[in-house]
Amino acid sequence: MQYAADSRLMAIAFCFLNKITNMESTINSIEDLFERVEAYGKTTLELTKLKILERSILVVTSTVSRLGVLLILAFAAIVFTIGAALFLGDLLGKSYYGFFIVAAFYLVVGIILHFFLHNWIKKPMSELIISEVLN
Repeated sequence: MQYAADSRLMAIAFCFLNKITNMESTINSIEDLFERVEAYGKTTLELTKLKILERSILVVTSTVSRLGVLLILAFAAIVFTIGAALFLGDLLGKSYYGFFIVAAFYLVVGIILHFFLHNWIKKPMSELIISEVLN
């Protein structure tokens, strides 16, 4: 009878130890899962940062290169404007007449651009920047 009680006691102790071991392995599995989730979150955050950085660099470099071309075109336009003003001044007999005519031309162009700025400049530039960001 003593042997049966000891056997039962050992079976209960074994089951208890087995449950504790299972709980410990479950706890270890949960801890491992949390560590993996944390690592995944950090990796995802880092990847998102790198993607944002890449898009920003693409937009900035595209904008800078386009501004460089615009700057060169602006210098060419200034030189052309001065040449046209001097040429018109020679034709009219007084050099400042040519500058007045060229200034009036730019005034008209400026007024037209002011009223149609949204359609001609703002909208294409906005679309360009958005397309650079989304591509």
